[in-house]
Amino acid sequence: MAAFLLFVMLLVLVGTIVFFVLSFSKGEGNRRKYLIRSGISLGAVLFFGFGAGLAALSSSFTGEVAAESEIVEVEEEVEPKEDSKESELEKDKEEKQVEEKETKKEDEKEAEEQVEKEEETNIVKEKQKEEEQEAKEKEAEELAKKEQEEKEAEKLAQKEAEEKEAEEPAKKEEEERKAEEEKSTTTFSQDQAIETAENYLNYTAFSKQGLIEQLKFEGFSQEEATEAVEAISVDWQQQAISMAENYLDYTAFSKSGLVEQLEFEGFSQEHASHAVDSVSVDWQEQAVTMAQNYLDYSSFSKEGLIDQLIFEGFSSEHANYAVSQVGF
Repeated sequence: MAAFLLFVMLLVLVGTIVFFVLSFSKGEGNRRKYLIRSGISLGAVLFFGFGAGLAALSSSFTGEVAAESEIVEVEEEVEPKEDSKESELEKDKEEKQVEEKETKKEDEKEAEEQVEKEEETNIVKEKQKEEEQEAKEKEAEELAKKEQEEKEAEKLAQKEAEEKEAEEPAKKEEEERKAEEEKSTTTFSQDQAIETAENYLNYTAFSKQGLIEQLKFEGFSQEEATEAVEAISVDWQQQAISMAENYLDYTAFSKSGLVEQLEFEGFSQEHASHAVDSVSVDWQEQAVTMAQNYLDYSSFSKEGLIDQLIFEGFSSEHANYAVSQVGF
């Protein structure tokens, strides 16, 4: 715009100079004619320059108005953006406050849980102390009980030895008398052997060999005892089953231990195995019972008790289970 105004001013200046040159350079007679022409030319130049200036000013003014309008529109667009930004900032602030409250609640909850955990730990420790004290008291009681039982056993053994010693002469005399009677009354003695064998079988179980040994213990000869046992009708397999049940009624056995006990009583390996397979028994519970029986009269470490149960014929699995059930 400034360059254009400078151009118009130069054009006016040039027109003015041409006007004076044409007015005074010709002859005096023609001066009026050239002055008029020069004036018309100068006026045309001034008119053209004035019109061009107005057009430039109008264009500049229109441009400024358009620019101002664009600025206003931009400001109007910026204001909502600023309002939106403030709203987002406010929203972020509220979310942050909510997060801080939740964090605070979680911290308080963790603190409460920690306090509860410490209280539970203290309770567990106190309970452990009580259990340890009870275990010590129980151990002391069992030790005293064991000592008392040992003393009573010694007294009983001594008493039995004295009674046996006193009975020896009488027993010897009785055996001699029976021997004399057997010589004179062989048939009667055999009948007595049979009756004695049957009486024994009426209230308890025997193997064939065990019953013979029992009759011999009662004073019958090997021949009389054998003939008496052979004379009676007995299901020795059923006797093995009955004896297995009798043993399980008052003490605990492993499966192999019970088989060995029946074989010790005089049953064959076949009869003993069949009898043990025939009885209904939970061998794992038998392991628990035997472990408790051992602990009732003696002290064991965990590994020591496991080894003892395995020695008694229980599997490693049953032995470990039993030890865990009795307190280890």
